[in-house]
Amino acid sequence: MSNRFKPKFNIKKGDSVVVIAGDDKDLKKPRTVLTVIVDKGRVVVEGVNIITKHTKPSAGNTKGGIVKKEAPINISNVMLWDAKAGAPTKVSRKREDGKLVRIAKKSGEVIK
Repeated sequence: MSNRFKPKFNIKKGDSVVVIAGDDKDLKKPRTVLTVIVDKGRVVVEGVNIITKHTKPSAGNTKGGIVKKEAPINISNVMLWDAKAGAPTKVSRKREDGKLVRIAKKSGEVIK
């Protein structure tokens, strides 16, 4: 991504999203966003893109072994979940009381 202009994404940490592309594609099961990596345009979603990492024993982890954890996926592969409509939705932005708020296009509700 370019350093000149910081991209603006409609997905934030803690949002409910569905995976719309890839091996973990599931349009009916909402999942939680754990982190958003803005400069790379990627998100870490709970239970998606699980990788196995081999770790050596250390002071914090005396046993070592194989650890399963979530890896980042591209932000274009997830879509915000609209709880009221019960479906994935696109997002629009509107200024209300001097603040920019996200609005679900399917139901028209403000996303908290």
